Amino acid sequence: MTTKEAKFNSADLTKLRELTGAGMMDCKAALVEAGGDVKAAQDVIRKKGLDIAKKKSTREAREGQIISYIHSGGKLGVLVEINCESDFVAKNETFQTFARDIAMQIAAAHPLYVSAAEIPAAEMEKEKAVFLEQVKGKPEAVQQKILEGKLTKRYEEICLLNQKFIKDDTRTVQDIVTEAIARIGENIIVRRFVRFEVGGN
Repeated sequence: MTTKEAKFNSADLTKLRELTGAGMMDCKAALVEAGGDVKAAQDVIRKKGLDIAKKKSTREAREGQIISYIHSGGKLGVLVEINCESDFVAKNETFQTFARDIAMQIAAAHPLYVSAAEIPAAEMEKEKAVFLEQVKGKPEAVQQKILEGKLTKRYEEICLLNQKFIKDDTRTVQDIVTEAIARIGENIIVRRFVRFEVGGN
């Protein structure tokens, strides 16, 4: 299918670039593949980004920066360490913008962990016990399905990578990380963070 046959215009191309942050040529190719459908083109770019991220996930990411974000009024602040493969990328504006978005996400959404893998086993067992008590008496298969749903919801509440991205709730923070890896071309890891709030624990 040619670009003309795909039936998309410059506005579609601009919109896709704004939604994904992908380059002009990647957006054009995605729109052609998706037959001019912007939403489907987003999925094409995400899939390609995921493939790239998987290939780079085993590469060491020892460089990076600690990004700070202080909310207006000085009542709320975040420090987050985000790693990449080179100092050059760490100073890149694309990386900096991505990192600031992550810091603002932490400030606004108040996650407790980077990912579900960081949740202590004892806490997870306690959560599961509470959920299982809530579904007691239902068939086992139904219990498991409900349990999985409740755990997924809990991860979305307390795990940064599982949360809906505050700037676009059609994507998760993990989607944003994956897209950044594809765009920048290096492995990127959100290593750790701390969130301070006046009067908080």
